[in-house]
Amino acid sequence: MTHIPSPAEELRLVDAELYRLDARRAQLLARRGWLLSQLQPVRPLPAAVPPRPEATGPGVQNVLLVLGGVLLTLAAAAFTLVSWGHLGITGRAVVLGAVTAAALAVPVPLLKRGLRSTAESVAGLGLALTVLDAYALYAAALTEADATGYAAGATAVLAAVWAAYGLLLPRVTGRPLLLPVPAAVGVAQLPMVLLAVAVGADASGIAAALLVTAAADTALALRAVSGPARIPAVAGAYGLGGWGTLTAGGLVWTATGPAAAAPAAGLLLLATGIALAGAWAPHTGTARGNATVAGLLAVAALGAVPRSVVSDGWVVPVHLAWGIALLAPLGVARIPEAVRRGLGRASGVVQALAVVAALPAVAVALLGPLGAPLRVWSGVPGDARAAVTADLPWPPASGTAALVLAAVTAVLVSAVREPLWRPRALDTATVLVWAAVLVLPPVLRLPYAAALAVLVLTTAALAAWRRLLPMVLALVTSVVAGLLSLAAEPATLTVFALLTAVFAVGARRPLPVAATAAYATALLCATGAALDRQPSHLAPLVLLVPVAAALWAARTAGATRLTAEVSGGVAALVAVGLAVPDAPMLALVLALTGVIVAGTAVRPDRRPAGQLAAALFVLAAWVRLAAWEVSVPEAYALPVAVPALVVGVLRRRRDPRTSSWTAYGPGLAAGLLPSLVAAWGDAHWQRPLLLGAGALLVTLSGARHHLRAPLLLGGSVLALVALHELAPYLVQVAGALPRWAPPALAGLLLLALGATYEQRLRDVRRVRETLGRMN
Repeated sequence: MTHIPSPAEELRLVDAELYRLDARRAQLLARRGWLLSQLQPVRPLPAAVPPRPEATGPGVQNVLLVLGGVLLTLAAAAFTLVSWGHLGITGRAVVLGAVTAAALAVPVPLLKRGLRSTAESVAGLGLALTVLDAYALYAAALTEADATGYAAGATAVLAAVWAAYGLLLPRVTGRPLLLPVPAAVGVAQLPMVLLAVAVGADASGIAAALLVTAAADTALALRAVSGPARIPAVAGAYGLGGWGTLTAGGLVWTATGPAAAAPAAGLLLLATGIALAGAWAPHTGTARGNATVAGLLAVAALGAVPRSVVSDGWVVPVHLAWGIALLAPLGVARIPEAVRRGLGRASGVVQALAVVAALPAVAVALLGPLGAPLRVWSGVPGDARAAVTADLPWPPASGTAALVLAAVTAVLVSAVREPLWRPRALDTATVLVWAAVLVLPPVLRLPYAAALAVLVLTTAALAAWRRLLPMVLALVTSVVAGLLSLAAEPATLTVFALLTAVFAVGARRPLPVAATAAYATALLCATGAALDRQPSHLAPLVLLVPVAAALWAARTAGATRLTAEVSGGVAALVAVGLAVPDAPMLALVLALTGVIVAGTAVRPDRRPAGQLAAALFVLAAWVRLAAWEVSVPEAYALPVAVPALVVGVLRRRRDPRTSSWTAYGPGLAAGLLPSLVAAWGDAHWQRPLLLGAGALLVTLSGARHHLRAPLLLGGSVLALVALHELAPYLVQVAGALPRWAPPALAGLLLLALGATYEQRLRDVRRVRETLGRMN
C-alpha cells in the first residue's frame, strides 16, 4: 500500500505538532506561576530601621559645653594656684583680666547668633573666673586681711556683679541667660552670715543675719513669681529662715530674764513677719502652712518675755492667751482666706498643747483614788490634794490646769459655729468642763468634805443630762467620789446614799439602773459594817437590792428591764458570797433569793425563771440539812421529789397529752433511786420496808391510771428491794441444795419455755401492747 502522506511528510507533521505542544506547555507553566503568585503573595521584607539614638543633639551639645567649661575652669584654677607666682603683678592682672573679660564678653555674640547653650557654658566659665579673681586678689594683695570678712565682702561683690551681668545681657542681646541671676541669688545667701561670724557676733547676731537674709529671699521670691531666680530664693528663705528660727527659739527657751528674752522675742517676731509675708502673697501654694507657722511663731514670740517673768504654773496660760488671740483676725474679710485658716489652725494647735499640759493633773485626780480600798476608814485626809496623792505625786506646775481647760472650753463653745463641727465641739467642751471640775478640788486644795460635795454635785448634774456621754462621765465621777469617800465612815455612808438617790432619779435608762443597784449594794454593805455586823449577817440586808430590782423590772421594759434583772442578780450573788462562811445563813439567803426569783417567774415572759427558783429552794434545803448534820438521803431527795411531782400533776392537768415520763419521771427518780442505793447497803429492815411500801403504792397508782412511768419505776424498785430482802434466804437455799440441783432446774426451765414458746411470745406481745396503751 502507498503511504498517504508519505513517511517524510508525516515525520514533519509529528515534529511540528510536538513543537506546538512544547510551546503551549511553556505558556501554561508561566500562567500557572502567575496564578500561584496571586493566591499566595510573597510578603516584602521590612525596610531597615535606623537605631534610635540614645542621646539627643541638644543633650550631647550641653554635655560637651559643660564638660568644656569645667575643664577650662579647672585649668584656670590650676594656673591661679600653681603658676601664679611666676608672673609679676602686671602680668597677673593682664592675664586674669583678659581671660575673665573674654569669658564674660563671648556670650554676647553667641546669644545674637542664637547659640544659647554655648553662651550659658561660656558665661558659667566667666562666673567661675570671677571667683578665682577674688581669691587671686586676696592671695596677692590682701593676705593680712581677715579671711572671713574678706569672704563676706567678696561674696557680696560677686552677687552684685553676677546679678548686674545677668540683667544687662537681655538689654544688649535681646535674649537672657538662665545661669547668672540664680547664681547671684545663691551667692547672696553668704555675705550676712559671714559678716556676723567675722565681727564675732553671738547666737542672737547669727540668728539675725540668717533671718535678714531669709527676709530678702522672701521678698525676691514674692517678686519673682516665676523664673530661675525663684528656686534659690525659696530654698534660701526656708533653709536660712528655719535655721534662724530654731536658733531664736533656743535662745527663748534658755532665757533667764526679760533682758535675754526680749532680743530673742524680736527675732521670732521677724521670723513671724517673714512667714506671714509668704502666706499673704497671692499665688502661694503653701499659704495656709506659712500662716500656721506664723501664728505659732507669734505665740512663742509674744510669750517669751512673760515666760521669763511669771512662775512655771502660768507659762501655759500666757501662751494659751496669745493662742486664743490668733482667732481675732478670723472675722476680718480683708485678710485672705488661707491666712485666716492657717491662723485658726495655729490657734487650735496651741490650745491642744495647753490641754495636753493639763492632762497630768487630770490623770492624778482620776487614778489617785484607786488605792483607797486598801485604806478603808483610815482617817479624813487633810485636803483634796492629799486625798488624791496618797499613791501618786502631784505633777509640778499644774496649778492652772482647771483655768486652762475652762478657757479652751469657752473657745470651743463660742468660736465653732459650723453645723458639721458644732456637735463635736460641744461634746469636747463637755469633756473639758468635766475634767476642769474634776481637777479643781486638788488644785485649790479644797477641804475633803468640799471636794466630795463637788464630785457628788457634778455627778448629779451630768446624770440629769439625757445623753450617753454625760451619763458615762457621771458614772466615772461617781466612782471617783465613792473611792475618795472610803477614807472616813460618815463620808462613805453619806456619799453612797447620795449617789444611790442621784442615779435612782434617772432609773428609766439602763446605765442609771445598774449604777443605782451597785451603789445601793455598797451602801447596805457599808451600813452593816458601820453597825459592826458580821459579813454573813449582811447578806439578808443586801437582798433588799434584788427585791427592789425585781419590783422595778416589772414596771419597765426592754433594755432597762434586762439591766434591772441582771443588776439584781449580781447583788444576789454578792449576798450569797457574804453568807458562804455561815451555812445556816447561806441556806436562808438561798431560800430568800429563790422567793425573789419565783416572784419574777410569775410574769408570763419570765416563766423559765421558775426552774432557777426551784433549784435555789432545793439548794437552800440541802445547805440547811448539811448544817444540821443530816446524813439520811431521803431528807435530801424528798424535798426535790415532792415539788417535782406536784409540778408534774399540775402540768398533766393543764395538758393531759403530756407524757408520764415528762411529768412524773424526774420526781419519782429523785424520790426512789437515792433510797434504793441506800437500801442495798443498809443492814436494817426499816428503810427497805418503807421503800418497798412506797414503790408498791407507786406501782399500783401507775396500774390504776395506766401510766407507764410510775408502773415501770415503781415495779423496778419494788423488785430490786424484794431481791435485796430475799437474797440471804436464796443464798441459804442454794447452799442446802445438792450441786446437781441448779443444772437440773435450769434444764427443766428451758424445756418448759421451749414447750410454751409460742404462748410466751403472745404474752410478751400482749404486755407490750398494754404498756403502749398507757400514757
